[in-house]
Parts: sequence; structure tokens; C-alpha cells
Amino acid sequence: MAKSKETFNKREKEKQRQKEKREKREKMEERRANQPKGRSLDEMMAYVDEDGNITSTPPDPRKMRAVNAEDIEIGVPRRSETEDPLKEGKIDYFDSSKGFGFILQTDGTKVFFHINQTTYPVREGDVVNFTVERGPKGWNAVDVAKKQ
Repeated sequence: MAKSKETFNKREKEKQRQKEKREKREKMEERRANQPKGRSLDEMMAYVDEDGNITSTPPDPRKMRAVNAEDIEIGVPRRSETEDPLKEGKIDYFDSSKGFGFILQTDGTKVFFHINQTTYPVREGDVVNFTVERGPKGWNAVDVAKKQ
């Protein structure tokens, strides 16, 4: 008598796979049968309360307050006109052979500058006035002039 090519273990695995497939199909059919066909518009609505939180209940009209659309700021606030673009600092480092240096601002941050942006012969330790521009690698000092 010839032996079966299928081992006991293979048959058990196949039975288990068929059982899992059947259970998955039954769960899917059960979910489909219990699913609500359509929800009303009121059930799908979301409201924003007076504190800005999303809720499912409409807000109380007595707690509403008027908001002027121009007062709403989206993004970065506008720059104030009173801010002085002229900054002050001290030349912290300067390499005369390469023609660049760094200015230590009064707030403690350093700004790069190039010799082409100066109006006088530069030395370390000079107190200068300058404006700041955004360069390709960060902030750069431009229009560097010695403070009188």
C-alpha cells in the first residue's frame, strides 16, 4: 500500500487556513448586516463651541461674541513699523586675509559680515552699526559702519 504524499501536518494547516477564512467571511457579513445604511445630517455635523473646541452639540447663542475678521491673524504677525532696522554690535572676529568676520550683537548673537559690506577699514573690537539681511547660509550684516 502506498503512502499518502500529504502529511498529517500539512492537512492540519490547510484545515486551519480554511477555518480562518470562513471566520473572516462570517465577521465581514456580520459587520455588513449591522452597518447603519445612512446617517442623518444632524448626526454628521460638528460644531465649534465658544472656547474653540469641536463638539457634537450646537453652541449656546447667548455665549456667542462678535469677532472682527480683520483682527484674526493667520501666520506670522506683521512687523511693527517702530522697530529700528539699524542694529549695534562689536566686531568679535575679523580675518583680513579672507575678508570676512563676525559681529557680536548686543543680544549675544553673532552675525556674519564680508569686507565688501563695510565703509571703513575694519579692526577687531570696533563698535559698529549695521542692518541684517537673510543670506543663503543665514543672517548677514550689511551696511556696516563704525559708530560715532
